Amino acid sequence: MNGILQNYKAIAIAAIVLLVVLLSSVVIVPETHQGVVVAAGKPVRVFNKFRPDVPYGSTGAGLQLRIPFYEQVRMIDRRVLDVDMERTQVLSNDQQRLQVDAYARYRIIDPVKLVERAGTESQFEAQLLPILTSVLRQELGRRPFAALINAERGTAMENITKSLDQQARIYGAQVLDVRIKAADLPEGRPLDAAFTRMETDRQEEAARIRAAGQRDAQIIQAEASAEAARIYADAYGKDPQFYDFYRAMQSYRQTFLAGEGQSSMVLSDDSEYFRQFKGNR
Repeated sequence: MNGILQNYKAIAIAAIVLLVVLLSSVVIVPETHQGVVVAAGKPVRVFNKFRPDVPYGSTGAGLQLRIPFYEQVRMIDRRVLDVDMERTQVLSNDQQRLQVDAYARYRIIDPVKLVERAGTESQFEAQLLPILTSVLRQELGRRPFAALINAERGTAMENITKSLDQQARIYGAQVLDVRIKAADLPEGRPLDAAFTRMETDRQEEAARIRAAGQRDAQIIQAEASAEAARIYADAYGKDPQFYDFYRAMQSYRQTFLAGEGQSSMVLSDDSEYFRQFKGNR
């Protein structure tokens, strides 16, 4: 009887050990992660590796087997990740000190290289941030402050993304995009000086526009006056006698009404000035 119990106990222990070994050999790889199998400190294979041309669900996620206690599986995210740069000071080409906040979006495309050269995503980000800061300072240092608020900003960000991506490839990552969240002047005298300079520039621009408008108005007015004179000359040239009469009437009006009845003139009745009152005699 004791022998039978001992046999049952041995079988139970063996079953438990087998179950533990079986469970230890199975690893669940989420669809959102890549599993890097590390044996003796070296990556040997990858579960669910990111492939841009393979849809989700077809890259090997789910239950996977490993050698228990010998192989370790490190999970590396395969989604698009963000890394935020700390607010840093950048000197622009026109000697403006800017407080810049930026971030980069990246993805791990070679998890083996990441494990070999960085270890984890957090360690990789710790190495990527100084590179991002350096590339950002170099690129913005070549451009004036105004470049950050016009179309040239897009070109600058493309250059920064390209440079940072080249550095990230060393760690098995791909930088998808770099964006500036804020670029502000420091508070105090630099900001006040910048506002004063911007106000002066806008005033000079407004004065230039007004001067150009006045010049164009004078040209248009002169051309209109010349055209009016030509039209009058053509019209009066068709009937010179009427033109003389019309001009005389205008002169009489200015002479006799300008002083509101207070003017006095002493002229002979045969004066040439009153010839229009005499008719064509």
